[in-house]
Amino acid sequence: MRRVVQFSTGNVGQHSLRAVIGRPDLELVGVHAASPNKIGRDAAELCGWREPTGIVATDDIDALIALQPDCVVYTAVGETRPTEALEQMTKFLAAGINVVATSMVWLVTPRQVDDWLRVPLEQACEQGNASLYVNGIDPGYSGDTQVHSALSLVTRADSITVQEIFDYANYDDYEFTGTSMGFGTTPEDKTPMLFLPGVLTTMWGGPVRNLADQLGVELDVLRQRIEPWYTEQRIECKMATVEPGGLAAVRFAVEGVRDGVPVITMEHITRLTAASAPDWEFPPDGKPGVHRVVVEGEPRVEVNTHVSHPTLDVTEAGCVSTAARVVNVIDWVCRAPKGMLAVEDIPSAEAIRGLMWKA
Repeated sequence: MRRVVQFSTGNVGQHSLRAVIGRPDLELVGVHAASPNKIGRDAAELCGWREPTGIVATDDIDALIALQPDCVVYTAVGETRPTEALEQMTKFLAAGINVVATSMVWLVTPRQVDDWLRVPLEQACEQGNASLYVNGIDPGYSGDTQVHSALSLVTRADSITVQEIFDYANYDDYEFTGTSMGFGTTPEDKTPMLFLPGVLTTMWGGPVRNLADQLGVELDVLRQRIEPWYTEQRIECKMATVEPGGLAAVRFAVEGVRDGVPVITMEHITRLTAASAPDWEFPPDGKPGVHRVVVEGEPRVEVNTHVSHPTLDVTEAGCVSTAARVVNVIDWVCRAPKGMLAVEDIPSAEAIRGLMWKA
């Protein structure tokens, strides 16, 4: 039985919290919340669990450390507050507490991380004899597990394209996702955070370089491309209301180039409702979203992953899958050697152990 603290209860955290409460091999011992309206509330109330747990949310990190958990599930948004997130993670690690996280997506490929982030985390892992593992659905699954499955089916690969094609209309996260992608902005507005020079290559460049290293391919350059789409009609949805002339879809990618040709591409096509960017690619079979890998080679291979849920929107189902990528390996991370871990370090069977529990 692993003693677990859940850190944040937002779009991803509420689902990892629910999974931690439900799994018989995990024991929830603490919950962190930053919002005043969540502090003091029972964990069950914060994630829709049927029975009170007796564990109430706190914003006191020292009190959570004093609980001596085996692991912290860190799902708080860190990309907009990297210094604070880094301090929080290192504090847990230095105290001897393992961390699994969906935040700080640069860490999905830890061997590609810049020194400012990697060095303090490595030092904290060494000090506390603890391990850190970061993953998600994208960056994460589509660019590592899914692409490896596709590549295992070819004898020769000419190019690899990893895509996320999603309708974000019902994704209730304008505060981070909406503003970072610039939904509702016009060409005259300030450049959205995600599309500032170097940001895309920082967030998705690691997976591109990592895959190139694994393939033994030397890239000439890493480049980003961005294509906005502005609506002529008013669009209303949960994510945002976009007035005519505002951005309602965006296509962006990070490309690993060799001999002038992109050989590894990680591309996103993100729109608000099906009315946006009608000429761009849509998911197959009328689905609202897809994570796709296409390998052009011998033979051509295409792998499409769709997530869904009987009551949740597809974007929220994706948040469940994002949570799953770290909750499912808590026990292995707690047994792993100290240090920063990558997905390729984890035996595939360890990521499915204990999944058939009754809700």
